[in-house]
Amino acid sequence: MASCDNSQADYSFVAVKPSQTRYSSVNGLPMYYEIYGKGDPLVLIHGGGSTIGTTFGRVLPQLAQSRQLIAVELQAHGRTSDRDADLSFEQDADDVAALLHTMGIVKADFFGFSNGGTTVLQIAIRHPQLVNALILGSALAKRDGAPEGFWEFMDQAQIEQMPEQLKEAYRDVAPDTNGLQIMHDRDVKRMVNFKDIPDSALSGIQSPALIMIGDKDMILPEHAVWLSRLIPNARLAIIPGGHGEYIGEITTLKQPEKKDWVGAKLVEEFLDGLKQRSNQQH
Repeated sequence: MASCDNSQADYSFVAVKPSQTRYSSVNGLPMYYEIYGKGDPLVLIHGGGSTIGTTFGRVLPQLAQSRQLIAVELQAHGRTSDRDADLSFEQDADDVAALLHTMGIVKADFFGFSNGGTTVLQIAIRHPQLVNALILGSALAKRDGAPEGFWEFMDQAQIEQMPEQLKEAYRDVAPDTNGLQIMHDRDVKRMVNFKDIPDSALSGIQSPALIMIGDKDMILPEHAVWLSRLIPNARLAIIPGGHGEYIGEITTLKQPEKKDWVGAKLVEEFLDGLKQRSNQQH
C-alpha cells in the first residue's frame, strides 16, 4: 500500500477531507480508497460513473462521527485506473473483498448506493463472512426493477447525456482524464448486459439489511419492497425524493449547506441498533 498526495484534488463538494488517502494493489488493480473517522468499519461504495465525493461527500461528516469509513473508488472510476476487462458487479465485489483482506479487516458493514448497492449485494452473496450488515441505497437486483424506458435509454446512451457534475468530478481527480469515455462505456455496457440476481442467492443473504429508496427514485420503490421481503433480515425505508437525494448525492443536491441527511441518520440508527442488540446478547 502507498499513500497518495491529493493536495491538488477538488473537494469543493465534499464537506470534510479524509484522514488518509491510499492505493492498494488488489487483483492487479491499484485501487484508491479514503479513510474517515474511527470505530467499527463501514465500507462505502459509490454509484456508477461516480466518485467517493459525488455520492457520499455530503454525508461523510455525519457518518464518520462514530465509525471508521473506508470509501473506495472502483475499477475505472475516479482515481482508480482501468484494467483490460469489462466491468462486472461480481469483480467489483471481489476487488473490495481483496482490499479489506490487505487491510486486515475480517468483518465490516457495507453501504452501497445505486450500482454500489448492487455490488454490496454481490459482496453479501460471494463473501458472506465479511459482512456484518449491509445498507442498500437505490440498489437494482432485477431488470424489472427499473422504470419503463430505462433499458431503451441505456441501449442508446451517449457520454453527452452523462450529468455534467459527474464528468467534472471525474476530471478533477482522475490521473488520466482521457479515461472518462472508457468509464462511461464500461458502465453502459455493464448495464445493457445486466442479468437478474437469482432469487435463491438473494434469499440466502443472512446479514441484517437496510434498504433505502426515494419515492421518485430511478429504481422503482416496488422493487425495493420486493427485495426487502426476499432478504430474510431486511428493513425498508422509502424516503421522499429522487435518486440519492436522501444522502445529498451531487446530481440531486438541493440543499448544499444541509448537515443532517435523513439517509445518514437512518444508517446510523440501523447500525447502532444492531450493535446495541449484539451487546445485550453478550
